[in-house]
Amino acid sequence: MGKWRVGVDSGGTFTDVCMFDETERKVRVWKVSSTPSDPSVGIAQGVEEGMREHAGVGAAQSPGAMISYLGHGTTVATNALIQLRGAKVGLITTEGFSDLLEIGRQKRPSLYDIFAEKPATLVPRHLRFGVAERLLHDGSVEVPLDEAAVRAAAEAMKAEGVEAVAICFLYAFVNPDHERRARAIVEEILPEAFLCASHEIAPEFREYERLSTATVNSYLGPIMHRYIRRLSVRLSDLGLAAAPHLTQSNGGVASFDAAARTPVRSVLSGPSTGVVAAEAIGAVAGYPDIITFDMGGTSSDVALMTGGQTTQANEAVVHGYPIKAPMLDINTVGAGGGSIAWIDTGGFLKVGPQSAGADPGPVCYGRGNEEPTVTDANIVLQVLNPTHILGGRLAVHRDLAVKAVERMAGRLGLGTMETAQGIISVVTANMARAIRVISIQRGYDPRDYVLMAFGGAGPLHAVRLAQELDIRRVLVPRNPGTLCALGLLLTDLRANFPVTRLTRLTADNIPVLQGALEEVAAEADQWFADEGIAETARRLILSIDIRYEGQNYELSVPVPEGDFDADALAEVIRRFEAEHQRMYGFTAEGEAINAVTFRAEALGLVEKAELPERPLGPAEAASAVSGSREVWYPETGAFTDSPIYDRERLSPGMEFAGPALVEQMDTTTLVPPGVQVRVDPFENLIMELP
Repeated sequence: MGKWRVGVDSGGTFTDVCMFDETERKVRVWKVSSTPSDPSVGIAQGVEEGMREHAGVGAAQSPGAMISYLGHGTTVATNALIQLRGAKVGLITTEGFSDLLEIGRQKRPSLYDIFAEKPATLVPRHLRFGVAERLLHDGSVEVPLDEAAVRAAAEAMKAEGVEAVAICFLYAFVNPDHERRARAIVEEILPEAFLCASHEIAPEFREYERLSTATVNSYLGPIMHRYIRRLSVRLSDLGLAAAPHLTQSNGGVASFDAAARTPVRSVLSGPSTGVVAAEAIGAVAGYPDIITFDMGGTSSDVALMTGGQTTQANEAVVHGYPIKAPMLDINTVGAGGGSIAWIDTGGFLKVGPQSAGADPGPVCYGRGNEEPTVTDANIVLQVLNPTHILGGRLAVHRDLAVKAVERMAGRLGLGTMETAQGIISVVTANMARAIRVISIQRGYDPRDYVLMAFGGAGPLHAVRLAQELDIRRVLVPRNPGTLCALGLLLTDLRANFPVTRLTRLTADNIPVLQGALEEVAAEADQWFADEGIAETARRLILSIDIRYEGQNYELSVPVPEGDFDADALAEVIRRFEAEHQRMYGFTAEGEAINAVTFRAEALGLVEKAELPERPLGPAEAASAVSGSREVWYPETGAFTDSPIYDRERLSPGMEFAGPALVEQMDTTTLVPPGVQVRVDPFENLIMELP
């Protein structure tokens, strides 16, 4: 038997498994319900079932023995942050700055929203300790560290049962000695606690964001440690010999040990690999400009890709908390298949962000939930199969969904079908708003892009969303419901190393600039060695965050390969000015230019799954029809008989028109009236809107 590369994406409702046969060079997929109380259970179950179903593993054999690589994406860190279910955290910081975590930047998240609320402070005031110490901007010591105060703070936190400690001193990114010493003292007194010093996780300037990042990392640390420990045991029980990897927010993967130390870098673990897969599919299919739309059970994630590249951010606000960590520029909204519909105090229909999740799940699951969800609305409209989903493996009860929607319809004074469609319309508006944030608000016209829909619910809503945004083309990949899992088989090992060194970009400072680049490059080299990455599989990308003197925000500019000499300096300045012109519409001739943060991105290249191309065949698609179903469309205001196409029978070259449905194990694609569909050589569905 051959070896398999396996990717597992654990979502709020389903756990997706994607398997690549290294011998036959084919991809297989599997899907099981998630287990929110302990996600590792669903992961182990999904891997075992998928391998036994597709890899021919017998009852007496260990599925893990046939796995050469296992990558995993998870929402554990994200959900812990959203639901505020992290660890009990203590904070040690410079005296006089213990309230900085609560004060923040004193800017409102939504300037004109009088109901806007600041996110909860992750460390209560009685667990925030200021200690005497002070470094100057150049790293020199003005006030030595008061070690007795650090000990007293650690003893107080021990008495309070603190599980994790964050340490953040002013200018520690220039001189980390005080943080290192404080960490050593706390480790003596709290040896079992998770510890994070800010210079370890974000050695960059801007003290509030650095403090927030260290605090979030500590808040999530014990949760991720426990999760990874449980998962490691379950994978070991399956006989897995290969070292497993976890997805990071930057689209790459890291070892379980590295992920456990830096959980803040995994807050977008789940959706990031879907974007990686979308990049690969867009590249081979000939669509470099794409808006990705990943709709799962609890949320929808959207990203914008121009010229085949998704924007990376070095800092972002995730669920209200600033985080200085490299991540793909993904916008998330609480709109998924399990999102609950409700009526506000003004009598208006709302959807989400509350979700029924996997347990109890939508009303149609018959597990006790009585509040209608987006999935229930689709079941009522019969867009989804009214008797079963997941290829027949999960029974659903349309009568329960109808009763739940009827109750809501009575309160709204609408018909049952109008209410169900209203739920769909509201959640579509929520998702459109998320896409406008990453497109229109940043100067990009969504009409110039192809909408790529994936996730278990993405293809269901893709055309409705495209209509809302005036997008004329939608792409649904071959296995949309498990695309994030597929992305795990298309990504590389990746790590990022920043250092802030405020330096003017002049010829006199070339040695200083070169030294800073060498510093981050050396950290990357050490990471390569620690991860055991072969010389031939190493890639290093250097960049500098640059701004005009006096500006408050920087633009990241790639550094040319080779020594940093006068020619390289001139090229970096040219690239900065070109990016500034693109971003802001002008350049400031004669103004001084400063380098701020130097960055190294280290890539460990791995073998990837393939996206095979097939020849185009006849356009006639009648042979792919497996039946029909009455579906309620707002275009007609009535049920309309719609042919059902079996995705397994659709071949490249086939064409058909809506109204229609395309069903497969991991999702259903809705093709409303007037929409034309063709299957391309990579088995993607290309839908053209009128």
